[in-house]
Amino acid sequence: MTTTTVTAPAASADRAASPARTRTRVRTRSGGPRDTKIGWGFAAPFTILFALFLVWPLVHGFWLSLTGQSLTGQGGELIGFANYAEAFADGAMWRSMLNTLWFTVLSTIPLVVIALVLALLVNTGLPGQWLWRLSFFLPYLLASTVVSLFWIQLYSPTLGPINSALATVGLPQPAWLQDPDTAMIAVVATTVWWTVGFNFLLYLAALQNIPDQQYEAASLDGAGRWRSLVSITIPQLGPTTGLIVILQVLASLKVFDQIYQMTNGGPAGTTRSTVQYIFETGFTGYRFGYSSAISYIFFAVIVVISIAQFAATARNRKGAQK
Repeated sequence: MTTTTVTAPAASADRAASPARTRTRVRTRSGGPRDTKIGWGFAAPFTILFALFLVWPLVHGFWLSLTGQSLTGQGGELIGFANYAEAFADGAMWRSMLNTLWFTVLSTIPLVVIALVLALLVNTGLPGQWLWRLSFFLPYLLASTVVSLFWIQLYSPTLGPINSALATVGLPQPAWLQDPDTAMIAVVATTVWWTVGFNFLLYLAALQNIPDQQYEAASLDGAGRWRSLVSITIPQLGPTTGLIVILQVLASLKVFDQIYQMTNGGPAGTTRSTVQYIFETGFTGYRFGYSSAISYIFFAVIVVISIAQFAATARNRKGAQK
């Protein structure tokens, strides 16, 4: 009886002391002003670089779009939204926008489909996989200038091997980069050959992460390769496909290098991209303020497209989970 009386207060005291110790540990882990200063010290380099190279250019660029600033340094006075009004009435700007969107549509679809097919072929266990992976990814490592010069020679109307092969089988030999009907297709084909290797690696990594048990269970149920592809592989690759589409659309909207080097926006402006039009307006036409306004209009278009893509991806993901 005495033991019970002595133990109970001790246990109660321990329970009473436990919250105090817990609160002490929590207060110790939460840190104080010194830890906050240390945290800001670690974040300071990134914060400074972020402000200097992203926030300040955005603010300064928007200010330039409200002025008549010239490359020569003249015309820096504030003119309000006159540049934006001029841009919305500029047919050349809208044509460059349509060219960019058309390039994005033409390039995104094959860059997703071809990358998936290549990854599926390699994932089946072809002999010499290192050679296949290297050959598919190697063009992506080349500089845009090298790729452009290489394909300009291939597209040469008189000396190019493509037209030579077409002549051998009796087909017409177009002037690929000089014909308005084929110039954009030629640039898209070059872009697909050049950049498909990156998407190929993303798909291959995703394929290798699919558990083999799912295919084994499907084979026990009598599912063939096609049924396994449709019911297991493609759904499992859904998040990777969404990521690739988003990255590819954003990259295609910013196209400049290969178009500028291969066609210079021609013939007759049929391949001029929005980025090239901004570049020409600012550095050839010396109109920094106007080119800045076009940049922010194009930026708004990219933001709208990105939001629509993210919304569609989220909706598809929720539907797949249900």
